[in-house]
Amino acid sequence: MQDLKLRTKKFNLDCIAFCKTIPKSREFDSLVRQLIRSSSSVGANYRAANPAKSDKDFINKLKIVEEEADESMYWLEIFKEILFVNDEENERLIKEASELVAITVSSIMTVRKRLNNNR
Repeated sequence: MQDLKLRTKKFNLDCIAFCKTIPKSREFDSLVRQLIRSSSSVGANYRAANPAKSDKDFINKLKIVEEEADESMYWLEIFKEILFVNDEENERLIKEASELVAITVSSIMTVRKRLNNNR
């Protein structure tokens, strides 16, 4: 499996590249900014989770990763609907966001289980 730190960074870079293909308009500009913001937060918060001070801190940072990946997926779905795009890159990014959410949720559950077993 690809290192998640690199994978989350690549997701952000790929979303930025996708946003460069969006027509420039006042309406799309705010959506582009939202996608860039949320996708960059995925990688930044995953990176911040790694040196977490405790399991609870780690979980809190991963919850942000989960939320931001899900939000990124939302913006990608919006672009798909309003631009009527059904291109491979949009679909790939939606799939990647979904996989990042699933991986993050699984990691959170694993750490929570370990915390509960240590009580």
